[in-house]
Amino acid sequence: MDLFGGLPFGWAVPLWIGFAVIVVMFAWTLLLYVRGRRARRRPTEAPPEGADRFLWVFLVPALNEEVTIRDSVDRLLGVEAARRKIVVIDDGSEDRTPEILAGIEHPDLAVLRRDKPAAQQGKAAALNDAYQRLDGIIGDTPRDEVIVVVVDADGRLHPDAPRYAAAQFADPRTGGVQSLVRIYNRGHLLTWMQDLEFGVYGNLFQAGRNDWGTAGMGGNGQFNRLSALDDVSDTTGPWHDRLTEDQDLGLRLISAGWEGRQELRCVVDQQGLPGLRKLLRQRTRWSQGNLQAIGLLGEVWRAKRGLAPRVEQVAYLLMPFWQGLVGLSLLVGVILWATGQAAFWNGGPTWWLAVVYLLGFGGTIMGCVAARGVLRGILLAQVYAFYSWLLWPVLIRSTFRQLTERRDWSKTEREALPDQPAAAA
Repeated sequence: MDLFGGLPFGWAVPLWIGFAVIVVMFAWTLLLYVRGRRARRRPTEAPPEGADRFLWVFLVPALNEEVTIRDSVDRLLGVEAARRKIVVIDDGSEDRTPEILAGIEHPDLAVLRRDKPAAQQGKAAALNDAYQRLDGIIGDTPRDEVIVVVVDADGRLHPDAPRYAAAQFADPRTGGVQSLVRIYNRGHLLTWMQDLEFGVYGNLFQAGRNDWGTAGMGGNGQFNRLSALDDVSDTTGPWHDRLTEDQDLGLRLISAGWEGRQELRCVVDQQGLPGLRKLLRQRTRWSQGNLQAIGLLGEVWRAKRGLAPRVEQVAYLLMPFWQGLVGLSLLVGVILWATGQAAFWNGGPTWWLAVVYLLGFGGTIMGCVAARGVLRGILLAQVYAFYSWLLWPVLIRSTFRQLTERRDWSKTEREALPDQPAAAA
C-alpha cells in the first residue's frame, strides 16, 4: 500500500522517515515490554538478613527547603535499617532550613553546612562535597558494603525501601539501583499524569533493561554502592556538573562495567508540579540534560556489554533526535492537510487504519498497561498520549538553550504540605 503516493518527493521524504522511526520505536518498546515482564512479575528475592548487611548513607541536598525538609528527614528516620546515617547538605540556604534542621536531634542525623562562594553551585557540587567527607561518617565499614542513597528534599522514601534495594545489591556487580518514583500530591489532573508518567518509565523502560543491567539512575531515590562511586570518581567526586547529573552518573557506571537495576518494590514519593508552566520549565531542563548526555555516546558504545544492550542504550541516548523526526513528520502532515494537498484519511481499508492506530499508540498502551494493568492501561493510554504530546515543545526550547549554551535555572518552589504527623509513607 502506497502510504504517501501522489505527494511531491520533498513532502513524502519526511513522512516516510517519520513512519519508519515510529515502526522501529514500536518494535523497540515491544521488546522492552516483553523483557520487563520478569522484573514486574518475578522480582529478585530479598536476602534473609534484609537491609542489615549494609550501611545506608542517605544524602539529602537542601537549598531553601523549609517547606518539606522536616517531613523528608522524619521519614528517613523511620526507614527500616539497622545501620544508617542521614546527611543533609544545607547548600547555603537563606530561609528557615538551618533553623528547622537544628531543631531535629537524632544520633543518625548529620548536617553539612556549605556557605558561599562554594555553596549554591548545583546539586552535583553539593553531593560531591558530602562524598569527600564520607570517610568520617562510615568509619571502618568496607566501602562495598556502604550504599549511598540520594533523596531529594521533598522525597518520602518508603520505610522498607532498603530491604528491596538490598535484594539487588546482593549481586556484587550491582553498582546502582533506582527506586520507582511516585507523586504524592496527585489530587490534581496534571500531577496525576506525572505519577502515571513515572510509572510508565519505571515499569516499561527501566524494567525492560533490568536483565541487561543497564537501567538508568533518576536522582530521587537513587541507590549507589560506594565502591562503584569510587570507580567513576575524579578529583572532585563521582557527580559531574550536568543538568541531569543522575543520568550522567548512571551511564558512566554502566560504561565502567557496573550493573544498573530498577527495583519496582523500592518506592520514593515526591511532589509533582500542578502548574503547566512550572512543569514545562522542569521538563525543559531534563530535556537539555538528555542533550548533554549525548556526549557519552562513545563511552556507552565501548562499554563491555553485549551488542543488544549497547545498541539499545545508544538508541535511547538519541531519543531527542528520533522525537524531532517524528515531530517534523507530524508538522508536515498537518501542513499538507491544512493546505488541502492531502486528506486526513484517503479511504483505504479499515484494517490499515487499525494498523496506523496500533503503531501510533501501541507504545503508549504498552507503557500504561505495564504501569496500571490491562484494562486501566488501555483506557488511560488515550489520555496519556495527549499529555505526552503536550510536553513535546520542550524539545525545541531545550535544543535552543543547548545551542546557545544557556544553563541558568531558577529553583522550583515547593507546595506547602498539609499538617500531618510524620509517618510511614
